[in-house]
Amino acid sequence: MRFVVTLGGVVCLLAASAMAQDPVKVDPKHYKVEFENKHVRVLHAQYGPHEKSVMHSHPACVIVSMTDQDARFTLPGGKTMERHMKAGEVGWAPAETHLPENLSDKPLDVILVEMKGGKPGAAKPK
Repeated sequence: MRFVVTLGGVVCLLAASAMAQDPVKVDPKHYKVEFENKHVRVLHAQYGPHEKSVMHSHPACVIVSMTDQDARFTLPGGKTMERHMKAGEVGWAPAETHLPENLSDKPLDVILVEMKGGKPGAAKPK
C-alpha cells in the first residue's frame, strides 16, 4: 500500500512539473534570457511565421510587443484564446501555462518581463 501511495505522489509531482515547464528550457529555439536578477527575468521571444511553441508556464509578466502580434494560446484543458497587439504596445499577463502559436505570416518578436516573488510596496526609501 505504501508503494501505491508513493507512486501516486511521484506521478502527481511529475505531472505538476510538466505543467510548469520553463520556456527557456523546453523551447530554447524561441526563448532567450536577456537579463535576470532576484526581482525579474527578462525573456526575448521570437517566432517565425506560423511557428508554435510547446506547453510551458510563465509567472505574471509585462509584455512588450516589438512587432505586431497575432497569437493563439492553447491552455492545458484545450481552451484557446487569441491575443492581438501592435508593435510598441505594452500589456500585462497573469501567471499562466500555455502553448503559443504565431498566427501571422510575419515574425513575432516580444519581450517578457517576468516578475519574481517580493511583496508590492516592499521598497524602502534610503
